[in-house]
Amino acid sequence: MKRTSDIYILGGSQTDFARNWQREGLTIYDMFAESLREAVVNADIEPAQIEVGHVGNFVGELFAGQGLIGGFFGHVYPELADLPTSRHEAACASGSIAILSAMRDIEAGHYDIACVLGLELMRNVDGKTGAGYLGSAVWHGREATSAECDFPWPHLFDRIVREYDQRHGINSDHLNRIAEINFGNAKDNIRAQTRNWQFAEGAFSCDDDLNPVIEGCVRKQDCGQITDGAACVILASEAKAREHAAKLGLSLADIPRIKGWGHRSAPLLLEHKLELSAGQPLLFPHAGTAIREAVQRAGYRQITDLDGLETHDCFTVTEYMAIDHCGLTAPGESWKAVEEGRITRDGDFPINPSGGLIGLGHPVGATGVRMVLDCARQVTGRAGGYQLPEAENMITFNVGGSTTTCVSFVVGVGS
Repeated sequence: MKRTSDIYILGGSQTDFARNWQREGLTIYDMFAESLREAVVNADIEPAQIEVGHVGNFVGELFAGQGLIGGFFGHVYPELADLPTSRHEAACASGSIAILSAMRDIEAGHYDIACVLGLELMRNVDGKTGAGYLGSAVWHGREATSAECDFPWPHLFDRIVREYDQRHGINSDHLNRIAEINFGNAKDNIRAQTRNWQFAEGAFSCDDDLNPVIEGCVRKQDCGQITDGAACVILASEAKAREHAAKLGLSLADIPRIKGWGHRSAPLLLEHKLELSAGQPLLFPHAGTAIREAVQRAGYRQITDLDGLETHDCFTVTEYMAIDHCGLTAPGESWKAVEEGRITRDGDFPINPSGGLIGLGHPVGATGVRMVLDCARQVTGRAGGYQLPEAENMITFNVGGSTTTCVSFVVGVGS
């Protein structure tokens, strides 16, 4: 494992995840354009300074009938009409893979400033159709078939809950509490999809009326949202970041940067992953490796050397998995961190202060980029209502499919 050069984050943008773009008469291009323009302004650069563009998007062809999204850059800014661009797909980790690819461009010395934009238009179809589109990241015809379930991903993550129960035991109260925390955090996030949602007393329980079953033991409040949205970050080499800091009267250490990264993949079928880890305490050892390598590349020893985590919570069990796989607890003991209040915003290791995918929202191609942007905001004191006190180093954990792709970034400031 090699440590690579730090990559600096000059600025970025996130759309309001509560918006329904089709109802506003807007398209995926409008979303792209708004996000790009706001990121350029936020980063205080000229559009022509962008030397390469990377797009994270999962299923634009299905939801929006649109591919080749990198071609939008030149329509937003004429200066970018011949910009080299590429698009990246890794299901819910598409945005993180786009960031990794931009980092490789900068590390290789090919370019000094890269734009990474993740987006997904998802609320323009009914729920069953959308679930089918998202199901294209399962092995078609081999798992989560229409004969087995109505909703592919709740079905598969119910299987993960049952595997946890078999290996370690699991209590639905702890999963319900994760949902409650994330929805609560989202109330203080001005860009969160659910910030104005109201919940009846008992909604975070196993009451079939207040929290109905979706598939197996997965209930409504366990699920991440179907969301329209985009997020963008402007990345730079150290040389360009140094120039940028001088222009703004800052020290280089004040500019947030990606200090470490981890990336691992696994076979597509969920059952094959679980077979590979049979008899082991962790369900997905490769996921733990990705997080551990990000921590180590950043120069830290353990997860608690950092100040918090923005993690994938497409379902509550995904966050539950992240807790023990990142090393915050022993394997199978994620419930302890939940019960002890460690993961709340005022706990010793806050998780998803933004609200996460459950509370903030989950436009699939944007999520990995949004996580990095939120961490950059946290470590520079710009997170607003969900700001953590004195955060200097944060970590992300982004998952594509049933942990088929796992990516983690450490984002921080200082030495």
